[in-house]
Amino acid sequence: MSGWSVEDVPEQSGRVAVVTGANSGIGYVTARELARRGARVVLACRSERRGTEARDRLLGEVPGADVEFARLDLGDLASVREFATAYPHGRLDLLVNNAGVMALPYGTTADGFETQFGTNHLGHFALTGLLLPALLATPAARVVTVSSTAHALANIDIDDLNSERRYRRWVAYARSKTANLLCVHELARRLAVHGSDVIAAAAHPGYAATNLQTAGPKMAGRGAAERFMRVGNRCFAQSADAGALPTLYAATAPGVLPDSFTGPSWAGWRGAPAPSWRAPWTRDDQASQRLWTASEELTGVTYDALKV
Repeated sequence: MSGWSVEDVPEQSGRVAVVTGANSGIGYVTARELARRGARVVLACRSERRGTEARDRLLGEVPGADVEFARLDLGDLASVREFATAYPHGRLDLLVNNAGVMALPYGTTADGFETQFGTNHLGHFALTGLLLPALLATPAARVVTVSSTAHALANIDIDDLNSERRYRRWVAYARSKTANLLCVHELARRLAVHGSDVIAAAAHPGYAATNLQTAGPKMAGRGAAERFMRVGNRCFAQSADAGALPTLYAATAPGVLPDSFTGPSWAGWRGAPAPSWRAPWTRDDQASQRLWTASEELTGVTYDALKV
């Protein structure tokens, strides 16, 4: 994968992709480049205004692209179910679980889950489970979940998944990103047990300049922190276009392995896609199985076709 670039994204004609959080940043670039290669792309976004604006912007950059907007609020399981029920395509070649929130002040989702765990992990867990029949029915489909190197800051606490005992915004974010990797690990294991050719993999963007870094400080009214993040984005971060490369690689490159974790090559921060280090606890079979069971109970979404 040395030197792999956006020019190496293979032809995607005839394939259908769903990209969550596709209205900006990494998600928008991922959706745009998949559409540029001929995929039919569903922009799954919480805001109808931002989602339709992103669709129109993408059509301006890639005239004739086959893109559509569909509303999806990962912080509301009713919205996730509505999205999956209304999904109009008979096949699903690629599900990119990209949307996320980072280091927000304490809050809860519509279903009462801590916002970061509920949005980053539970929302995507439910979405993937509800779209599983379409994925299993599509030859060589892939599920790519976007995690973060920040997962290394904290393992999950299976007895306090919603941070009810103590809330620390960065620890909660790290735990949600660890949960992403544990879920990919367990999904890959279950797919293998059932002999499925669906590939579950993970990626991370390194340090990429998106609005993710400033959203938390802005919500908390922490002006100095918001300005600090903006300076960091300008001076040190790579572009969203570069940050999307690991996701695009995991989504489209031949030979991507189940449960792999792809990120930027240089210290996991920037550069071409490469295998990325991950904390040992993200491949803990017992922890991943316990989280899986808890996630099914919390969301009410069961992966019946992948029972073990």
